Amino acid sequence: MTSSPPPAELTPAQAEVVGRAADAIRQHAAECEAAQDVTPGAAAALSGSGYTRLAVPEDRGGLGANLSQFARAQLRLGAADASLALILAMHGQVTGAAFQGRTLPEPLLKVVAEAGVRGELLNALASEPELGSPSRGGLPQTRAAPQGESFEGGGWQITGRKTWSTGVRALRWALVTAATPDGQVGRYWVDLHGPGVQIEETWQGALALRGSGSHDVVFTDAPTTLHAPPAPGQPASSAWFWTAIAATYLGVGFAALDAISAYARVRVPTALGAPIATLPRIQENVGRTAGALHAARALLLDSAARWDMDPSAASVPGIGAAKAHAANAAVFATDLASRTAGGAALSAALPLEKLLRDARAGLTHPPTDDTAYTALGRQILES
Repeated sequence: MTSSPPPAELTPAQAEVVGRAADAIRQHAAECEAAQDVTPGAAAALSGSGYTRLAVPEDRGGLGANLSQFARAQLRLGAADASLALILAMHGQVTGAAFQGRTLPEPLLKVVAEAGVRGELLNALASEPELGSPSRGGLPQTRAAPQGESFEGGGWQITGRKTWSTGVRALRWALVTAATPDGQVGRYWVDLHGPGVQIEETWQGALALRGSGSHDVVFTDAPTTLHAPPAPGQPASSAWFWTAIAATYLGVGFAALDAISAYARVRVPTALGAPIATLPRIQENVGRTAGALHAARALLLDSAARWDMDPSAASVPGIGAAKAHAANAAVFATDLASRTAGGAALSAALPLEKLLRDARAGLTHPPTDDTAYTALGRQILES
């Protein structure tokens, strides 16, 4: 593997919107967790933070973040709260990949940029009950019925169901994956505030990310006129999506490190007469947690910097491995922090129970560990 430049720091304008987004997340995270949904106040705060402009190119009114900058931003947001951070992560990765990889035709790029500048959140809706994750392939059952005579012309009507629709209460737009009658698969730009769109509340009682409100969305002849026709996979799609996931959940791990460190400094058992932070075993656990998280962060930022230097398929395996490493580091950190706190970790007085649940969700996103590490190993052995 060749050397890579240091990851780009955030510009002052980028840092400002990231700070506003982090403040909005911290302000509304508890109410969304309690509601097990995205509250109207949270949706307005996320949109109003300006974060939707982060990955929009500067010449289109945005802040032009590259992948390294996006990773840094999501690390900070993930530490504030995974549920709401993931909503912004999905907007950012769709936007960043679309422009860097040209994964969408110009008419769609135009509306994506305009939505970001206006503060309107979007996401790509692809998962379905029968299909599962679209990363494994398969034809979606959601259908696009043409109103014109060809795939390229006329309007469309979308009918079907999408699952795991992260932050749907906060979204204005969706890129919906659907198949035409002749089996072609495209992505369709749907106004989620328009006709033919219904949210079914299926996320209550979820193990993790309760505040994300990742409900099902049912489309019944929902109209659309903009779409992206079938296209081969683009490396930018994987690079931006996997970075979004890795950074967000790694932020959860750092939140656990902060929580257990703060607790250890103030917890003074009667028999000890001093903070448990003075105990070698506690110090070891905190050190192990910090080591795992910082190693994962270094790998992620290095992989993102390599992508910024060479945005091609050759840089993707490293990002996949960084995602796998980050997700596992977050699970390790939240678990060890909970073990270190002992029974106090079960109490709502500490955030560790929630962090433990949220971190595990990172394991469910592609790529899986076996896929990620095999791809990196193959690249190394064949080079």
